[in-house]
Formats: sequence, structure tokens, C-alpha cells
Amino acid sequence: MTTPSGPGELGAFLKARRAQLAPQDLGLPEQDSRRKVAGLRREEVAQLAAISVDYYTRLEQGRVRASASVLATLARALRLDDDQQRYLYQLAGKADARPRRRRPAQRVRPAMRRLLDQLAATPAIVLGKRLDILEWNAGAAALYTDFSQLPADRHNYLRLLFTDPIIRDMHLEWEHDARDAVAALRMESAANPDDPELARLVGELSVRDADFRTWWAEHRVNNAAYGTKRYRHRLVGELTLDCDTWSSPDGSGQRLMVLTAEPGSPSYDALRILTSWVPGQPSGSPSPAPR
Repeated sequence: MTTPSGPGELGAFLKARRAQLAPQDLGLPEQDSRRKVAGLRREEVAQLAAISVDYYTRLEQGRVRASASVLATLARALRLDDDQQRYLYQLAGKADARPRRRRPAQRVRPAMRRLLDQLAATPAIVLGKRLDILEWNAGAAALYTDFSQLPADRHNYLRLLFTDPIIRDMHLEWEHDARDAVAALRMESAANPDDPELARLVGELSVRDADFRTWWAEHRVNNAAYGTKRYRHRLVGELTLDCDTWSSPDGSGQRLMVLTAEPGSPSYDALRILTSWVPGQPSGSPSPAPR
């Protein structure tokens, strides 16, 4: 439940909102051309909300607290938009019980998909909201796993990092990499606090893994766009790879993660061997896409 800001602020908001509305806009008759107040009268709001004038007056004066059902009918009566409704519930200290709108599926931009396919000798992944794995190229499948064989709900980088034994064990610096991923998700949660899928992911991993539960509670944040990752691959041995991440310019929150090795290094040669075993494979795409 949201902490209330005080009944006086709620009353002030209701009063300001009714002053912005004209009776004729809501189908009410204009009975007096010389109205003493701008906008709607208290009795008109009460009529529209199907509550008593006395109750509404006490609510606006801060002498009574509104129930969730009263807030819902007031939101309809005062024609509040989504942001105004959210603000109304926050002022009243009530949980917003409105049904959440279905979130559209995350779609990778065609240009990003083409770029994946052109990075033939380089593992690359498109990460979406909540670190969902939206698409990948053949190099990423060779390095990590064949994502197309995993259920759609496992197409998430953080979930695999904590729950998939093979992917977890291949990270030579697993604690460092996992803590960075948790910090990245924590930063995203500040921008999308009402995301139910993010809440479900955090709840699941908190129950399943004590390290995740501890690190999530630390509130550490990180939005680093580059770094180094060390792997032990079951086929080619140890790899030290530079990890660079670029954000999509379309505001979708999608990021392209690319893993490369220093030319001439043992890791470079091992990566070339690894990616040469899967030539010509197209990039993958989960179906249905994670939301």
C-alpha cells in the first residue's frame, strides 16, 4: 500500500479537478449562469459519483478517508486520466486495484536483427526489458546454449545466470557477473516499478537463490556499458572476452550485447573455432516473445 500524503492534499486535488470541469462536458444541466464556483459544485460531483453530498464534502475537507471503491467512482466522475488516477490513489494511501493493461510484446527492430546476422564470428544477443533475451545469433548459441530449445519463459539472461547449472558454471567470475546483472535489473526497476513481470522474476529468484535475495536487498545499481567476462567453455576451454552493450536509439530499452576477443589472443582463436562450427545458422527468436 502507498503511504498517504495527507487527507488535505487529497481534498485539494479533488477541489482543483472539479474546478477544471464544466457541467455541460459531463451531461449536467447548466442551471445558473452566475455560478459562485468555477467548474463543478460539490453536489454535482457527489451526484456523478453516486455518493452523498455530506460524505463528499467531508472527504474534500480531509475529515474522512475514501475507500478504494469510492476512489474508483470518483476517478470516473472526474474524468481522470491514467496519471491522475495513479496520483489519486497515492494521495489516498490506497493500492491501485485497477486491472493492468496488457503490455505489448517486445519486438526487435529489423535493423537490429540484420546486425545480429552480420556478426557471424561474434556472439551477440539483443536484451530487452528485465534482461529478456529477445534474439541471438549463431555465435551466442554456440557460446551459451541453443536458446531455441528453451521454453519461452527461460529466455531471460538473469534467470539463466542463476538457475541454469551449465551457464552458471561456465562463468569463471560468476559472483561478479551475477551481481552486475542484479544491479542492472535493480536500476531498471526504478524506471518500471509497476511491471508485474519484473516483480514475478524478482520474486521467483528471491525464493530460489539466497545470493540473489541478498544482493537485491543491497539496492546496488549499475548501468555499465562495457566490461570483461571470463568463461570456461566445455568445448574450447577458457575464454576472456570483452563485453560491450549498445542501447537502441528508439527508446525501447533494448540493448545489443556483443562479445569479442583481442585479435591474435588464445581467446580469439578459440572463439573463431567455436563459431565456425555453426556456420550459416540464422539468428534466433523466441516465440512467443517475452513480455
